[in-house]
Amino acid sequence: MLTFSTTIQHGIQMLTLRSLTKQIGGLRAVNEVNLLLEEDEIVGLVGPNGAGKTTLLNMISGICPPTAGTITFCGEDITGLKADRICRKGIAKTFQIAESFPGLTALECTMIGALFGNHRKTSMADATKEAVQTLDFVGFPDKKRDTTIKNLNVVELKRVQLARALASKPKLLLLDELTTGLNPIENKEAVGLIRNIRDQGTSILIIEHVMSVIMGVSDRVVVLDHGEKIADGKPFEVVNNQRVIDTYLGDIDAF
Repeated sequence: MLTFSTTIQHGIQMLTLRSLTKQIGGLRAVNEVNLLLEEDEIVGLVGPNGAGKTTLLNMISGICPPTAGTITFCGEDITGLKADRICRKGIAKTFQIAESFPGLTALECTMIGALFGNHRKTSMADATKEAVQTLDFVGFPDKKRDTTIKNLNVVELKRVQLARALASKPKLLLLDELTTGLNPIENKEAVGLIRNIRDQGTSILIIEHVMSVIMGVSDRVVVLDHGEKIADGKPFEVVNNQRVIDTYLGDIDAF
């Protein structure tokens, strides 16, 4: 069975954010956000454009350092560590813009995660095998493994990006709008895939604007607005929260 993460003690608080803040010039993009994520949990992160969702994930993954606050991962303070060190500790991230390494093939791009995404010493042969298995797991077509990234369509790009992240065998996967650009059938497939990833032992924090996806996969939903957390709870509790409806969702009957 293909697995992606190292088993950790049940019930541990995998990720803890305390008063996490990001000041960008005169804008406080994220304002003293507190958030807990436990082992085997899928947490959906939603909110209007500009709410600070991607900035929050970027701080967790080390792409940008926080201005204030702390990030604790599996009991270790990782606040301000560089992205490569955080990845090797077990946090992988996908991006809104899926295209990367345009001159590499889908297989080569996925191998990068296996070779450099953790502290394991992996041979090229083993990295190739893991990359093939991971591409198969995410539903990437076999016949396109040797196709360059620049020649793939949006669905294929999303799957390669996900495969590269999973090849690093993360304990925590940060997904930034994985289903953007997908049709309803592809969204349904993505929901099943996200559940399968969690079932393999990887916790997930997912940004998504497609509420059917969030409602379909999330154990909890956190809502940001203007950098502040305004709600945190079970999916149906959150979508019936009047402040969330007024701020973000609009007509609840649409869901």
